[in-house]
Amino acid sequence: MSGLWGPAMFFGALLLIFSGYPVAFALGGTALLFALIGSLAGDFDLVLMYALPERTFGTMSNYTLLAVPFFIFMGTVLEKSRLAEQLLETIGMLFGRFRGGLALGVIFVGALLAAATGVVGASVTAMGLISLPVMLRNGYREDFSLGVIAASGTLGQIIPPSIVLIVLGDQMGVSVGDLFRAALIPGLVLTGAYALYVTGLAFFRRDVAPALSEDVMLSGMELARKVMISLFPPLFLIVVVLGSIFAGVATPTEAGALGAVGAMVLATLNRQLSRQTLEAAMEETSRLTIMVVFLLIGSTAFALVFRGLDGDIWISDALTGVPGGALGFLLVVNLVVFVLGFFIDFFEIAFIIVPLIVVPAQILGIDLVWLGIVLAMNLQTSFLTPPFGFSLFYLRGVTPPRIPTVAIYRGVVPFIAIQVVVLAAIIWMARPA
Repeated sequence: MSGLWGPAMFFGALLLIFSGYPVAFALGGTALLFALIGSLAGDFDLVLMYALPERTFGTMSNYTLLAVPFFIFMGTVLEKSRLAEQLLETIGMLFGRFRGGLALGVIFVGALLAAATGVVGASVTAMGLISLPVMLRNGYREDFSLGVIAASGTLGQIIPPSIVLIVLGDQMGVSVGDLFRAALIPGLVLTGAYALYVTGLAFFRRDVAPALSEDVMLSGMELARKVMISLFPPLFLIVVVLGSIFAGVATPTEAGALGAVGAMVLATLNRQLSRQTLEAAMEETSRLTIMVVFLLIGSTAFALVFRGLDGDIWISDALTGVPGGALGFLLVVNLVVFVLGFFIDFFEIAFIIVPLIVVPAQILGIDLVWLGIVLAMNLQTSFLTPPFGFSLFYLRGVTPPRIPTVAIYRGVVPFIAIQVVVLAAIIWMARPA
């Protein structure tokens, strides 16, 4: 019976999660239940549970995870103070004169917002509210417009400073700064792949993404002034925050604090830093941070009992014995993560799956930093895959009722395919020699 505790606990937790029970409590409840049953069966030593309070306090005092509320607050302030809105309008004016130009503008703004915020919900909501009416008014096809907005908003999961990368760094025991540096090129490649698809489709299908009419465009000094006011300040903030991390001058947590202060300064200069803006930003930051902390506590309890029941040995033996060695391991893990992404959030996948695969990955000689980038790219697809992709929910909330939900699903399919292709390329690069 002792060899069955690991599989029973793992699938028991998944059953609770898929039943709709809150994930943090599903993990913690499963841990307590199996600790009790295992101790009665003589296969679990309850003395191990004495380590749980210490691990919980360790989670609460984790310096690396302090970067999460800082970057969430930074992104929320930029979104609530309408700086993101002005950025979208400006980029739209720069690219709108070309076929597909407005869609290209949305993609580049998605990348900039990703580097400035790392918060998917803020990016998708802002771009959906501002860009979608303009795109539809200028003859863009509905499903194409929705797909561009949803996909561009998820770039915050791979382009640093990504909340996903911070969580993965903590769970995998690797430097968040190293993950940020390693993620920059894959993030830009994915952005370029989106832009290439949009450009090609606009070139061959003139009716999908026409150019904006001249009467809505700005030119000359007026456009230059708008670029100076709307584009350069957030770009400067991005360079300072990421530059300080890449140069080794500041840790991600310190850079996050700098970014939070910088966002407030930009909002003040834009005359948009009100008490209402600050309260909304703090409320959103508190909500997401509390969710992360409770997930961490639940996953800590789960991991403690799971290891006490030798579940980690079961996982290690199963994954290291996969045919194909390291490449087979990568394919299986990514397939599991991709399928789970259809049903549960990326935070939940990170806290359940990632701690279980670190040891097998080390045994197989896989570089954990590159594995983190592979997982981050895969977790990004979870925002776009129906029925529970969070970007789809965010976009549905700001889409006119006359547009059916199936149009959103249809629009994201090409971008999911692009993500899978880029993911396959990263897996090929990440494999051991």
